Amino acid sequence: MGLLKVGVPQPWEKSKKNLNYVREAGVRQFISTYNRVKDLKGDELLWGDEIEYGIFVLDHQNKKVRLSLRAKEIMDNLNKNEANSPYESEGCNWVPEYGAWMVEATPRRPYNGYSVDLLRVERNMRLRRKRILSELNENEIAPTVAAFPMLGALGDDGSVPPVPVGGPVTESEYIGDGIINPHPRFAALSANIRKRRGEKVNIRIPLFHDVNTPEYADLPGLPPSTCCGEESILLWRFGKGDLSREKYGNGFVIVGCSSSSREFNDFGDPVTLQKWLVDVECDGCKGLFYRSAPGVIVPDADWPRNGDVVVGSAIPDVPGWIRLQNGYYLPMNSDDGKVKFLHKVSSETHANNQQKKALGSETPMYRGSVGNINDVPDLKSALETAVSSLSDEHQTFNDEAKMFNLRPAIHMDAMAFGMGCCCLQITFQATDVDESRFLYDQLAVLAPIMMALTASTPVLKGRLADTDCRWGIISECVDDRRPAERGRKGGPDPDPEVAGKGYRRLYKSRYDSISTYIYQGVSSEDGQMNNRILNMYNDIPVPIDEDKYRQLREAGIDPLLSQHIAHIFVRDPLVIFDGAVEEVDDDTQTEHFESIQSTNWQSVRWKPPPPRTGPNDPHIGWRTEFRSMEIQLTDFENAAFTTFITLITRVILTFDLNLYIPLSRVDANMQRAHGRNAAVNGKFFFRRHMAPLEKGDDGFDEQYTSMFSTVNGKKSTLPTVFSGDDLSALNLTSTDSDVSSWEGVSEKRRVAPNASGGTEENSYEEMTMAEIMTGKGDYFPGLIPLVYAYLDHIQCDSVTMDRMTTYLDFIEKRATGQLQTPATWVRNFIRNHEEYNFDSVVTDSIAYDLMVACKEIGEGKRGAPELLGDVVIKPILASDAYQTKLDSTRVVSNDHIRSLLQRYATRKTKFDETIAVEFQI
Repeated sequence: MGLLKVGVPQPWEKSKKNLNYVREAGVRQFISTYNRVKDLKGDELLWGDEIEYGIFVLDHQNKKVRLSLRAKEIMDNLNKNEANSPYESEGCNWVPEYGAWMVEATPRRPYNGYSVDLLRVERNMRLRRKRILSELNENEIAPTVAAFPMLGALGDDGSVPPVPVGGPVTESEYIGDGIINPHPRFAALSANIRKRRGEKVNIRIPLFHDVNTPEYADLPGLPPSTCCGEESILLWRFGKGDLSREKYGNGFVIVGCSSSSREFNDFGDPVTLQKWLVDVECDGCKGLFYRSAPGVIVPDADWPRNGDVVVGSAIPDVPGWIRLQNGYYLPMNSDDGKVKFLHKVSSETHANNQQKKALGSETPMYRGSVGNINDVPDLKSALETAVSSLSDEHQTFNDEAKMFNLRPAIHMDAMAFGMGCCCLQITFQATDVDESRFLYDQLAVLAPIMMALTASTPVLKGRLADTDCRWGIISECVDDRRPAERGRKGGPDPDPEVAGKGYRRLYKSRYDSISTYIYQGVSSEDGQMNNRILNMYNDIPVPIDEDKYRQLREAGIDPLLSQHIAHIFVRDPLVIFDGAVEEVDDDTQTEHFESIQSTNWQSVRWKPPPPRTGPNDPHIGWRTEFRSMEIQLTDFENAAFTTFITLITRVILTFDLNLYIPLSRVDANMQRAHGRNAAVNGKFFFRRHMAPLEKGDDGFDEQYTSMFSTVNGKKSTLPTVFSGDDLSALNLTSTDSDVSSWEGVSEKRRVAPNASGGTEENSYEEMTMAEIMTGKGDYFPGLIPLVYAYLDHIQCDSVTMDRMTTYLDFIEKRATGQLQTPATWVRNFIRNHEEYNFDSVVTDSIAYDLMVACKEIGEGKRGAPELLGDVVIKPILASDAYQTKLDSTRVVSNDHIRSLLQRYATRKTKFDETIAVEFQI
C-alpha cells in the first residue's frame, strides 16, 4: 500500500501550504537518486509476489458473514512468530493494508533467477495461507477473494465489532470510518482525496441485468443478460462519468460497446492525440522550427515543412502552444496572432514518411483522399479536405454515441470500496535501468490481458455487477481530480497551492493504466535527437508539469524519462507528516519523491533503487512492478499466473521480442477487460509480429514473413545457445549479427519503441484470449508456446518442467474457455443458489454460503472442477504453519512418558491387521 511512515499526518489545510515544496523536493530527490544509481549494471534477477487477504467472521447460526477488524492484531502476531522462526528456509513478511480487515503478505526472501525458484512460489503461498489460518479465531476465515460481497450493504451491522456508518474521514452513506486501518496514513489518504476533489468520490458501475432486476423495470427494450450484441462486450468507461451523473444522477451510468472503432469519453472527445497540419501562410515560409520549450528554437533539428502533419496536444498552462508526441513544441499562431501556423485535421490523416517515423518524429507528409500533398498544387485545397474530414469524423462519433446505453448503477462513495479489494502483484529486479524501463513498457501491454484472464470481482455492495474486474472501482475511489481537471466547467477557483492550480486537464485518475511508455531505445550523439522522445506508440495525451520537465532535462535526464517523471508530478502529495517537510535531506532521502510516486497507482510501476541507510542494508536494484492481476481462490492459480508472467519477461528478453502497440489501444483493452466474461467473449488489440519480419522473395517482389511462420517447417529460428537453468543469465541473448556495441543489447531492442519497420511489421489486430495465449495463423505463435520454447531453450530441469506444464495447461484451458474465471464461477454460484431471486441481489445467506465455499476451495477441502479442471488442491492445515523442532529437552514427568507409551503400545501395525483379516481373528 505504498509508503508507510510512522508519524502525525498534517490536516489537509495545513499540508496544502507544503504541497509545492514537496513537489519541488521530490524532483530534486529523483535527480539525486538517478545520478547516484544510473550506472548500476549486472544485477541478478530477483522477484517476488504480493498477496492481500481479507479476514471475515462467520455467524453460523444466522448464516451471515461480516468483516473482522482484527487485522492489526493478527498481523502483529504473525510478524512476532516470523521473528521467532529465523531458522526456517521459507518465511513470510506481513504488512498493513487499507482495510482494518486486511493484511498483505510477501515471501520473506525474494525468489532468485533459477528455474527451481519457480517451485518456491506455490510453496510460499501455501505457507502464507497456513500461517494466517493459525492466527484466526474458530469463527474467522481468510479466503483469497477480491472483494467482500456485502461491503456497504449492511449499514451499521457490517463488521465485528460493529461501527456506525459515516464519519468525518469518508462522510460515506454506506460504510463507517471505523473499518479503515488504524495506521494514520490510511485515514489521511481518504480524507485528503475527498478534500482535494471538493466532494466525495463517486463510483458507479453498471448493474447486472437479470430477469427480475427491479432497476431495469422502467428501461424497456433491454433483454436480460445482453449488452451490445454477440460480437461485442459492454464497456464501462470508468473515470469518465461526470456527464452521465450530471444528467441522470448517482443511480445510472452510461456504457458503450467494444464494437466501436474508437474509445470516447463522455464528451465525445477521442482519447488519442490531435493531428495538426502545418501551413505557415507567409511568403517564403517553408515550415516551422521545433522548439525545445515554448519560445526556445531548435534550429539544427529536422523540422516540419508546410504540408507535414504533426501529432500533439494543446498545453492548457501555455495558451497558443502544442506539445508534440516527440517532445518538441510548436506555436499555433504567430506572435501577433495574425498568421495561423497549425490547423486541426482528421485522425484519418496518415503517415508515409518512414525515415521520420524511425526517428520518432511522427511528422509525415500529408496523404488524404486526393493523394500525396506533393501532387496537390494548392495546399489550401488539401487543408480544406483535411478539415472536412475532421467534421465527418465528429459526425461519426455522434452516430456511434447512439450505441451507448443508459444502465442502472451500483453507487459507492468511499475509498474503502476500491482499496478494500485484494489483488496479486509481482515485482522484478532488472539487470540495469534500461532493462527495467523496457520491461515496464512490455508489461503495460500485458496488464489488461492478464486482468481479464484473472477476473474475480463480479459482486459489489450486495449486488451483481455487469463487470468482472476491480480496477475501475479503485480508479474512481481515489480520483482526487477537481472538476476542471476532469474537463468540466465550474468548480472552485484556481488554487495556487495545488498542482496546476487545480485547472490542468488530467485525463485519468491517479489509479489507472499508464499514459506513456518510458523506454527511450536508440540513443545518439546527433544533436537532432537530444530533445526528442523516442517512442512512436505514445499516442495519448500525457499531461506534464512543464517546469519539472525542463528541470529534469537540464539535469541530463533523457526526454522520455523526463516526461514520465513530469507526468506523475502533475499530482499532489496526499499525505505529509509533521516534521518531515524541509527536514528531509534531498541528497540522501527519497521520502518526498516516494510520497508522489507511491500514490500514482498505475498498471505498471517503475521503481528506482532506494537509498541505503547503512552498510548492512541489502542492495536493491532497478525494479518493475506488475499490478493489474486479480486475486485467485487457490494458491495453485495464483502461483500459475505469477510464474507465467515471470517466464514471459524472460521470453521477451531472451528471444528479443517486443509487444508495443499504441497506448490508445492499451487503454481500449483496459476497458474491454472489465467486461463480463471478457476472457472468453472479448477481443483485445495485440501486436501481430513480436519479432522483426524476415525478408523473402516470391519471384515477383520482395516479401516479408514472420520468423515464426517457419517454426513448423525445416527452419528453426529459436537458438539454443545456453545450458543450465539460470533465468537471469539469458536476458540479453541474441545472434552475434544483431548485437551492437551498445553494451550488448541487440539492435532489435534498441529500435523497438521507434516503429522503424514497415506498416505490416508494426501492425496490431484484435485477437481473442485463446489466440493471444495459443497462437494465430502462422505469424503469431502465442505466449504459451513461447514459454514452452524458452523452458526447452534453457534445458529446464524435469521437476520444474512438470509443474510448469501443469500451470501452462491450466492457463490454456482458462484462455480457451474450458475453465471458468473466478468471476464467472462466483456469478454462476450466486445465480444457482436456492435463495437467489434473479434480481441481482446477494442476500446475507447467499454471501455466507459463497464465502464458505471460497474458503473451502482455497484450503483444498472442496473440489472446483469448473475452476481447476482435474487439479486437486492438497488440504492446507493451520497445524502445519511452522516447522517442528527435534527437541531434546528432557521430559520431567514420567507420567507423561507413560501416557504417551500407553497410547501407542496398543496400536495395531499393518502386519497385525493383515494377519487378523486373513485368519479371521
